[in-house]
Amino acid sequence: MPADVRWVSKHCLLDWLGVTLAGANEPVTRIVFEQVCRTDRADEATLLGFGQRTSALGAALLHGTAAHALDYDDTHWGLQGHPTAPVLGALWGLAERERASGAALLSAFVAGVEVECQLGRWLNPHHYARGFHATGTLGTFGATAAAAHLLGLDETLWLHAFGLAGTQAAGLKSAFGTMAKPLHAGRAAQTGLLSALLAGGGLSAHPSILDADQGFFATHAGPQLTAAESEQQRFAVLDTLFKYHAACHLTHATIDGVVELLTQHGLDPDQLTQLELAVDETCRGVCNIERPETGTQAKFSLKATAALALLGDATADPRTFSDERARSPELVHWLERVHVRFEPMPATRSVLSAQLRDGRVLHTVRDSGMPERDLERQTRRLREKFERLAPLSASTARAVVECVWAIDEQPTQLELLALLARG
Repeated sequence: MPADVRWVSKHCLLDWLGVTLAGANEPVTRIVFEQVCRTDRADEATLLGFGQRTSALGAALLHGTAAHALDYDDTHWGLQGHPTAPVLGALWGLAERERASGAALLSAFVAGVEVECQLGRWLNPHHYARGFHATGTLGTFGATAAAAHLLGLDETLWLHAFGLAGTQAAGLKSAFGTMAKPLHAGRAAQTGLLSALLAGGGLSAHPSILDADQGFFATHAGPQLTAAESEQQRFAVLDTLFKYHAACHLTHATIDGVVELLTQHGLDPDQLTQLELAVDETCRGVCNIERPETGTQAKFSLKATAALALLGDATADPRTFSDERARSPELVHWLERVHVRFEPMPATRSVLSAQLRDGRVLHTVRDSGMPERDLERQTRRLREKFERLAPLSASTARAVVECVWAIDEQPTQLELLALLARG
């Protein structure tokens, strides 16, 4: 792998560890643990945030779910979903079971991201527009590819693993704002690993599941596919988009735009009479909950996230998105002053117009869809995010960060696991 691919892969790993450890305490993760993992007495993998050991399959389900529980994990516009949660969810426990090297872990991770993002380029926008959550559906193929890579399956077994993945992959956007959304990532991780393990054991499936008659493309992409980008040379992982607000990625441009308006013009929120947001139609079915009743719903509400930003709430802190705050009279007051309209533009863009009491109208445009080109800056921001999120002592958090930066030099991930267990 080129140096920049290796470096961004480590960014993905550090970010995944932070959101997974923080997400371990979320209700959805606790339910998965209590109902599935607690009684799984296998001794293959360590559950991050719990300390208990379980099967690699149980670890994949819990880690994939925990990583997406806060909706704070990375995204990718090629996939139109969250690339790392299902892929590393599948790999983490498997790598421990197999005593795989850090370099092998990174290589398998990149393979998984390449597969799911290439499928995203082919199937989207039709797949996403039809209501499928690509993290759950295409993420299953990414998790399968990653596990197959780490296990060293040959081409024939890869195809059967894909056949098993394609007939099990699932996830609907109608689940957004509920606990089922993070479960999509957990099931994608577990199903991907299961598909690779079963194929490796000789369980056969349709080896052309993607483009077969009544196969995955035909049933999940609509009447046509997007033209394949056959000459693309850039690794997909380089276009990973990291989150610095604990909400749906399509709300981030709005949050940043509100903060920009307030700070650049020295405004107090009370100087605004209303705020108008112009966004793409894509947002209507993703993050347009008008009156959220829970903190989870507020993460998928352009109005709520704009209101939180206006009020100066720390949107980088997952605790901001509480049920109590979502229903607070102060937030509801500002919800009523935020108006959303839809017009064609990139889905990650937001055009903001603030009407002031003195008659002025201020405008700004933000777009959260551009990958960071300054990798040193991204390194600093992700390190700060990890140290803020991970329930570790300051010294342990620093040691974990340094271990992640050197993961490709480690014979296994056991040193990293020991640090994480230290707390």
